[in-house]
Amino acid sequence: MATKHGSPNDRCATLAQRVSTLEQLLAISRRLNSTLEMRSLLLQIVEAARELTGADGASILLVEGPQTLRFAASCGPSSPYLIGTEVPTENSLAGWVVQHHETAVVEDASSDPRLYAIQSVNTSRSIVAVPLLFGDRVIGVLESLTQQEYRRFTSQDIETLETLASIAAVAVENTRLFQQNDWIAEVVHEIRTPLTAILSYAELLDRQDLRPGNRQQFHQIIQQEAERVNRLIGQFLDAARLESGRVIMKREPLALGEIISQTIAVIRPQAATRQMRVTSTIPENIPTLVGDAQRLHQVLLNLLSNAVKYSTPGTDIHVTCRVEPEQLVVAVADSGPGISQEYHASLFQRFSRVPGSEKRATGSGLGLNIARQIVEAHGGRIWVESVVGQGSTFSFSLPRPAAASKTTQLVIDD
Repeated sequence: MATKHGSPNDRCATLAQRVSTLEQLLAISRRLNSTLEMRSLLLQIVEAARELTGADGASILLVEGPQTLRFAASCGPSSPYLIGTEVPTENSLAGWVVQHHETAVVEDASSDPRLYAIQSVNTSRSIVAVPLLFGDRVIGVLESLTQQEYRRFTSQDIETLETLASIAAVAVENTRLFQQNDWIAEVVHEIRTPLTAILSYAELLDRQDLRPGNRQQFHQIIQQEAERVNRLIGQFLDAARLESGRVIMKREPLALGEIISQTIAVIRPQAATRQMRVTSTIPENIPTLVGDAQRLHQVLLNLLSNAVKYSTPGTDIHVTCRVEPEQLVVAVADSGPGISQEYHASLFQRFSRVPGSEKRATGSGLGLNIARQIVEAHGGRIWVESVVGQGSTFSFSLPRPAAASKTTQLVIDD
């Protein structure tokens, strides 16, 4: 017999659903706590939020100061436009959540004054925004959204998202702490070598019997090693900002063909010193992309610099751009020694170097890691295809933006 609380069958179904959700949360918790790379962690969180609440999309915004949040990860509609976008704590839904330490539920996004407009983003209908609480601090906001007119988030959805946010907050802080300690150890290791050289040659300069020619040579070595330390620190800071999700990534219309041509022009003098040619095949009328032109130039320049450094003098480097229905693909092909398959997966990790490559060129081991993070922040991916003795091709993809007719002014907060 049915009661005001529903029939026994309904109650059993509800209980079974709750048990299933708890099992999912437990599995997600285990995955998150075993992930110590920030970008991967944040992507797993937003994907879990979308799946658990049956949403069309989900996002994480991290607090960057008393007045600013920034989209650190997003999945679903308009994700490429959101990553890196700043949101003020005043006059925004996420800001309201941070200030009040409370969950916010918006059933009609078109009429809520707390929503912050973002251009070129699909319109949301309903949004749930919950705080990422670590102790008494709000470190970010986790949002789920739906674009379906008659879809509303249930109390069970809200409770589930709040539970996920609690798990996520601990995972984010643990990852930050791990990365901080990990970075300190790695930075000390990488900087020790040039600092040792500086100290050694500085001691030699104190010798009274040092010849003038040697004195000048040692001064040059000290200057070179000091510049090397400066470059290393710059790359360390850049990689750390990218990995923490706090990088400032512009979202502006850009012409990829122009970026490719300009970057090739920059690298040609370096290539000429090794009797190498840099050629390109770039189609006309490449679709306009949205992103950070300076950062994408940085990605391509890194790939071209590596090709010049590690390839045999007198060989050619070829750059291509391929237009596909949903993405553009840029590739840099060289005629170098090639890279064994066993090292392909680790190439884009921090401080990764192929054994033996140090003999041909020195570097921080961060260039490809930085390139990967920039490309992924644009919603793309980067990879290598190589055979030992036959050269290497490094490629990266960038998603094409949705047609303008499919976008309007606002979505998820923020």
